[in-house]
Amino acid sequence: MDMESVRRYLEKGGGEDEDKNASTINGLPLRFFERFIMQDLRVDLIEPGRLICTFKVPQRLLNAGNFLHGGATATLVDLVGSAVIFSVGAPATGVSVEINVSYLDAAYADEEIEIEARVLRVGKAIGVVSVEFRKKETGKIIAQGRHTKYLPVASKM
Repeated sequence: MDMESVRRYLEKGGGEDEDKNASTINGLPLRFFERFIMQDLRVDLIEPGRLICTFKVPQRLLNAGNFLHGGATATLVDLVGSAVIFSVGAPATGVSVEINVSYLDAAYADEEIEIEARVLRVGKAIGVVSVEFRKKETGKIIAQGRHTKYLPVASKM
């Protein structure tokens, strides 16, 4: 996947073709989850092995304490971490083997955060990325994640 396709994937919330996102059960579009989480995500920098996005924390992703929900943070580690794997030329991102997140601070409604994803390693069968969340205004780290993926291996047959 080329860099512009990675940008479109992230900024369109998992897809750009409305026909692919036609209504399904309960009127929810296909890939609803990605669109729900990534809506309004903006890609600021994309280069091989590195991706920086800006995201204004929306009300819909707040937890009962009125700050960014940990599940939304983990989902962003998954989605942005997968996208950065494409930036190094991987044809597919495979399936998650492990995702971990350390929550270090809170991000509140309408606060702008920066999400930086870096490829640590992409081998023949495994890819590992790190994803860091920072407050845009102060640079203070909100969360750090690591995502390990099993990459599809081409058949030898």
